Amino acid sequence: MLEPIIVVEDLHVEMGANPVLRGVDLTVRESEIVAVAGENGTGKSTLLRCLAGLRTPTSGEVTVFGAPPRDDATFWRAVAMVAAEPAWYPGLTVREHVELVRVTHEPVGDAWPGVGEMLERCGLTERADAVPSTLSTGQRQRLSLATALVRPSRLLLLDEPEHGLDTAFRGRLAAMLIEYTADGGTVVMATHDPGLIAATGARHSVLSSGRLAAGAAR
Repeated sequence: MLEPIIVVEDLHVEMGANPVLRGVDLTVRESEIVAVAGENGTGKSTLLRCLAGLRTPTSGEVTVFGAPPRDDATFWRAVAMVAAEPAWYPGLTVREHVELVRVTHEPVGDAWPGVGEMLERCGLTERADAVPSTLSTGQRQRLSLATALVRPSRLLLLDEPEHGLDTAFRGRLAAMLIEYTADGGTVVMATHDPGLIAATGARHSVLSSGRLAAGAAR
C-alpha cells in the first residue's frame, strides 16, 4: 500500500462559537487524487487551509509528510496551492509570473514542463505578454494553475480549480492532474464539479454540516 501523505484525525475547527469542521478524518496516499465536494460554507476551504498550515485547528491532528503542516519555505517547496486569486505583480506579464515561480524553485528537472510549454498547455500563449489585470476570470485561473504546475512539488492543494474555466479546459485540467499523479504527485481538491471528479477518477467525499462522508459511487 502506498505511503500516506496526509493524515487528518478528529479535526475540529470553530470560528467564534460556530463549528465549521466536526470530527473530520481523512487519509490521502501518495499518487491519489482526492476530491472534497459540498455546498458553499460547508468548510471545504477551511479544510484545505488546515492542510496548508494556514489555519490552526481547534482540536484534532493534521500531518502532511509525517509532520504538522507549517507555513514556511521548507513546506512550500513540496506543496503548491491554488486558492483564492492571488495578488498579482502589476508590472509583470503572464510569462514573467510563470518564469518567476519557476526560477524561484530552481533546479527544475526535465520531468517538469518549461515555461513556454506550460503557457501553451494552459492556453495562455497568445496572452503571454499581457498583464493579469487585463485577463478574463478564466484566464487568470489558468495562470494560477500554470504557476502551480510549472515548478516541482509533491502535493497540490486546489480550491475550486474549475472556477471560471470552460468545459474544454476542465477536460485538459483533468488530464494534467492525472499526469501529475502518474509522476508521483498527490492532489487534494475542493470542487463543485462532478464532471471534474469523474474525469480525474478522484476518490471523493462530501462535506456537510462540517462532517466528511464518502461520496456515492460514480
